[in-house]
Amino acid sequence: MVFGRLFHYAVDAVLVSTLVAGVRRSAGFRPDTESFLPDPTFRSIADRYLGIGETIFDMIQGTAVNSPYFKRDGRR
Repeated sequence: MVFGRLFHYAVDAVLVSTLVAGVRRSAGFRPDTESFLPDPTFRSIADRYLGIGETIFDMIQGTAVNSPYFKRDGRR
């Protein structure tokens, strides 16, 4: 029961990090970790956490590019 709940929270955290990565890629905005995390240790942890979302976003984007089920939108 506890492990299932922890797994659920971990997946939710990765999804939030991936969402932030998508906002960064599409709009160019990113969280300013230096302004709200003055401690370098916590800033490093936050940057790693956000890096996980970047990695997941890259994997999803690579899968979509190579998939026959997706096509490029003509707006870009």
